Amino acid sequence: MNWITKIIKAGEKIKSAIHKRATKEDIANSDWTSCCKGPILKKDLEKNLWVCPERECNKHHRINPKQRFDILFGKNNYQIFKTPIPKDDPLDWTDSKSYKDRLKSARKKTGMDCGMMVVSGTINDIKITAVASDFDFLGASMAAAEGEAFLYGIQYAIENKTPFLCVSAGGGMRMMESLISLSQMTRTTLAINELKKNNLPYLVCITDPTAGGITASYAMLGDIHIAEPGALIAFAGARVIQGTVKEELPEGFQKSEYVEKTGFVDLIVERKDLSEKIGTLLSILLKKNSVINSEENETSENSQSLTKAAS
Repeated sequence: MNWITKIIKAGEKIKSAIHKRATKEDIANSDWTSCCKGPILKKDLEKNLWVCPERECNKHHRINPKQRFDILFGKNNYQIFKTPIPKDDPLDWTDSKSYKDRLKSARKKTGMDCGMMVVSGTINDIKITAVASDFDFLGASMAAAEGEAFLYGIQYAIENKTPFLCVSAGGGMRMMESLISLSQMTRTTLAINELKKNNLPYLVCITDPTAGGITASYAMLGDIHIAEPGALIAFAGARVIQGTVKEELPEGFQKSEYVEKTGFVDLIVERKDLSEKIGTLLSILLKKNSVINSEENETSENSQSLTKAAS
């Protein structure tokens, strides 16, 4: 091989490297991510709680449950529960890839058995049971395993008399489990009703994105709904709605700021203020519930006294 051939081959390699696009996996494994002004170091983003430091942008990047709970409760300052995992792939589903293989890939990618993590932590000396979804686990879609995790969390909250916090995310119910997946909407709703019968607060923190059957069930049943700035909150997609109503939709139609104006969200809270805000709200709600309980007990005692007097 002469020197001209070597130069040509080197030039081809350089050209190929320049034109090669990085894959999602390459980006995920690198030290960089992108935001409003282009590349940004992940460690710089992490220092700012995974929120863009540019005030005009202020994008709240998606984070996994462990990162979320580190911010809410303090780094590793919470207990993670192992929740029941039903049989994989009950319908023997296969499309371009088998469902079992998709689950295997999702578990390897996230280190989680299912797309929902259940923990117990403390904010302002208030013990809290909490769940959060991981969008990297099949888009945080809801299936039987996630339903079991949610119900486990509710049961733990009732048994230990703690408030329940749900950090929602996900595109809806998981098609690979069909009606089994859809039934989780009913199961989670009934579980929340049991929580409320026990006068325990249920707070929902809506994060980007929360859509489909998740929005239509447990994400909209809270005593108070908090949302992060710029979060997508929807049932159907904007293009589907626009195609149905045949009208231009307002700008930011499904963003948390617009949804707050229409009353679906009570308040928008930045990530750095979330822990403090949740602590304040729970202090108020628990005090109110304590008054309700004491009034109910007093009414019951008065009723018993009247019954005895009448007899």
